[in-house]
Amino acid sequence: MLALGTLLVAATASADNLAVDDPYVREVPPGSPATAAFMTLHNNSERAVRLISADNSIAEHTELHNHVDVDGVMQMRQVEAIEVPAGASTTLAPGGLHLMLIGLQTSVTEGDQVQLSLNFDNGETLEMDASVRPVMPMRHDQE
Repeated sequence: MLALGTLLVAATASADNLAVDDPYVREVPPGSPATAAFMTLHNNSERAVRLISADNSIAEHTELHNHVDVDGVMQMRQVEAIEVPAGASTTLAPGGLHLMLIGLQTSVTEGDQVQLSLNFDNGETLEMDASVRPVMPMRHDQE
């Protein structure tokens, strides 16, 4: 299913080379300071691109993050960019790469829509509405 939300592209003619599949934001309890956004980024071009920043409609700022194993403990770390290889896809998912929406200014409730804007190093920007979904419990094989 291609993009549960509206996908608008504001970029050059090469914008057709980038696409987003299934963007969503994690529902969090009222008063939470942050939440996360997930999706799959597709690059149909012959050159790798890097997601270098993002903006959102519900929080003060957005950071690019990854989870890393440090001495057997998973820790979240901010990253400078997220690469999308040429002719390939990169998935932002719980427990891995994701966007952190920090300084929430409103509640984040299932069914809401959050506007996201993704900025790439080639000058392209993808804008979309991401659905808010509840946290899904981890299966034992994901732990």
